[in-house]
Amino acid sequence: MALIIRPCGAAHASVLALVGQATFLDSYAGVIPGANILAHCEGEHSPARYAGWLDDPAYAFWIAETKEGAAPVGYAMLSPPDLPVETRPGDLELKRIYLLGRFQGGGSGAALLAAAIEEATRRGAERLLLGVHGGNDAAIGFYRHQGFTQIGVRKFRVGASDYDDLVLTRGL
Repeated sequence: MALIIRPCGAAHASVLALVGQATFLDSYAGVIPGANILAHCEGEHSPARYAGWLDDPAYAFWIAETKEGAAPVGYAMLSPPDLPVETRPGDLELKRIYLLGRFQGGGSGAALLAAAIEEATRRGAERLLLGVHGGNDAAIGFYRHQGFTQIGVRKFRVGASDYDDLVLTRGL
């Protein structure tokens, strides 16, 4: 299903929080204990968290919506890098690229990534970095197909547990 991809503004904090929670649950239910998912979503996917990011010009967001009814089904988030690897001036991080499972595989993830790459290039970035759960084979395959390579590993806390994330990069 083709989706509409458009930039987000301050009014989208609650929408992004809802989509963040829904996609995190969609991706990790049955993989990560439910209590950890709920704790993670309460903190990392709260409307206040998104409002803070949306107010900061160092961050940029794009929302993916259905053409029929404009239902939000995904988003991408570009930010300053916050990863345990050596960064260079001008590096940016694809902090999140989330898309509900039933909307994956139709080119919408690539469209969200393209919007982030276009903005990163406009800002003068030479590299795009990201972290991805080491057990998320579908996402890792997507990023590798898009030209990303692994440069490290980080521990990522979800609720009360730590998980391994791969740190990937791609030149722009």
